[in-house]
Amino acid sequence: QVQLVESGGGLVQTGGSLRLSCVRSGRTFSTYTMGWFRQAPGMAREFVAAIRWSSGSTVYADSVKGRFTISRDNAKNTVYLQMNSLKPEDTAVYYCASGGVLGPNLANYNTWGQGTQVTVSS
Repeated sequence: QVQLVESGGGLVQTGGSLRLSCVRSGRTFSTYTMGWFRQAPGMAREFVAAIRWSSGSTVYADSVKGRFTISRDNAKNTVYLQMNSLKPEDTAVYYCASGGVLGPNLANYNTWGQGTQVTVSS
């Protein structure tokens, strides 16, 4: 059984940076995708970024391109989300997820972490 544990959220001012981490444990395969999603109050959960574990291929939501970077550390079974130039509209609970297909579709992800709060003050 796969488990995901996020960390690294917090409060930051506009223009600041945060790095989120997600440690994956349990049964693993080489062909899977790790993604980051976020959900603001009263809003639907939305895709942020994803990475194919074996190849390192990445995809990003248009709203974060050029500001956020997803990466992974194979030895640590950890995926990161480096967030720079943060804006108040980035405020949300950020979730790590694991799935099989690289892309933004929530339905492709079958394992989710508990979420970590990111708050960007103006």
